[in-house]
Amino acid sequence: MSHDHDDRPQLSPAQAAAVLTPPPGRTGGDLVVESLQGLGATTVFGLPGQHALGMFDALRRSSLRYVGLRVENNAGFAADAYGRITGEVAPLLLSTGPGALTSLAALQEAASASAPVLAIASQVPTAGLGGGRHGYLHELRDQQASVRDIVKSVHTVRAASQIPSAIAAAWESALTAPHGPVWVEIPQDVLLAETTLPVVSAMDATPRELYPRPELTIAAAHLLSNAERPVIIAGGGVVRSDASGKLRALAERIDAPVVTTFGGKGAFPWEHPLSLRSWLEDRHTTDFLEDADVLLVVGSGLGELSSNYHTFRPRGRVIQIEADAGKLESNHPALGIHSDAREALSDLLEAVERREDPDAAERVRTVLEKVRVRIEAQDLTLEQQVLAAVRQALPDGSPSFWDMTILSYWAWSAFDARRPNTMHSAQGAGGLGYAFPAAIGAAAADPTTPVLAVSGDGGAMYSIAELATARQYDAPLTWLIVDDGGYGILREYMTDAYGETTGTELARPDFVALAESFGVPAVRTTPESLAADLGKALATPGPSVVVFPALLRMFEPTHL
Repeated sequence: MSHDHDDRPQLSPAQAAAVLTPPPGRTGGDLVVESLQGLGATTVFGLPGQHALGMFDALRRSSLRYVGLRVENNAGFAADAYGRITGEVAPLLLSTGPGALTSLAALQEAASASAPVLAIASQVPTAGLGGGRHGYLHELRDQQASVRDIVKSVHTVRAASQIPSAIAAAWESALTAPHGPVWVEIPQDVLLAETTLPVVSAMDATPRELYPRPELTIAAAHLLSNAERPVIIAGGGVVRSDASGKLRALAERIDAPVVTTFGGKGAFPWEHPLSLRSWLEDRHTTDFLEDADVLLVVGSGLGELSSNYHTFRPRGRVIQIEADAGKLESNHPALGIHSDAREALSDLLEAVERREDPDAAERVRTVLEKVRVRIEAQDLTLEQQVLAAVRQALPDGSPSFWDMTILSYWAWSAFDARRPNTMHSAQGAGGLGYAFPAAIGAAAADPTTPVLAVSGDGGAMYSIAELATARQYDAPLTWLIVDDGGYGILREYMTDAYGETTGTELARPDFVALAESFGVPAVRTTPESLAADLGKALATPGPSVVVFPALLRMFEPTHL
């Protein structure tokens, strides 16, 4: 059997000589770093630990930029944000046992939000593997078992020669639609052992494109072309596949109103005549969606938040385009199209016939007016004023990262993200402490653009250690901390359900003094000065903190 190698890159004589005489002093850790470089990585996140030192020592001999955070979970959040912002794989270097386990909540968020994070964890020495009780530091009976339910794939290494292939396979898995976190683990002795293997050269781990099946595209196009009241729900898959332009072209071609999910913020222009914005937690919007005779759902599984807490009951035909096959028809019967959003929208654009609906924009205005009247009847002027101040202060191209806090829940529905892939939150898994370390990851992705993080005082306490990280790397970010003395949304939930609260009231530090003790400038602001203080902080190089003491309230839910 013959093989044609003509299309493969050929080594020059100098490269061939380097292969035959690799530099001395290299270890398994060097193979890890060389593999990442060969795949195109430029930045890695993480935290050193005893079993992982072989990787961290090898970083010295590489061109990779290392961003080290103070807690593994926060390092995971930073890698998640880097992956979301760049669309590239974000390597995350972890130690064994407690180091690995501390990253799990961040990996769950990356899985929920389809962020391509490549976690490379060390393991106890090879002799300690297999579930025996050898008493090694950080030993677990089966470390992989702790991550298998979270990540897309697990790749194990038991010898140095396996390292490049394992990392390349994990890289490809992370970037295969839907993107997500993956796990590689390598024993300590494999990382430390010297190797005479050649230096790893460039590797190609580009995943195959996920195209829609043509018969499904034709069926979907027929339904949309002949619909009387088509509506589009645009989810995070539209943002991740860079399909916002395709979405807008399709909506305008068939005159279909568009609502974006909280993960799909910015996928469709907020002020567009066909924009229903993001008021998914509102019965007027839910009723409008239920009334559609054809509903096109792109890049969303219609989960709890996107379905107004599963009260949404579509009456028309549903077409669902989703890269995650497990989400197809997981909540509603549909014409399920397993595809990357960009590819499917591109094919639909070619297949649909133009339809005109002169009443579509007016029907959108009617729904938005009903929403406005409902909110205005609840005396929530402060909350809307605060959100407007944040929007005024934040440059259009600046990414923002939102923790699980009342102002963020407002932002999901009411904040104009202006551009795709600029607004990110922890709503995928719903864990606290995401915003500030994620903002550090975004600042690493693009140090030329100021970044905003928004937290409550409760969530902020998860991330205080990373003030030192922000200062160390001089990250261009501003942290807005809304200080209401507790877990504000849980306070509301418990008060509504039980008439009193338990465990929601918190002692907290003087956040201004605390930030300044890290060498990070901070200011305490008011509703009247918020826009100016935020704007000044965002325009000032390096990290800064703006503390906003306020008791914000949520708008009334409509799903109960």
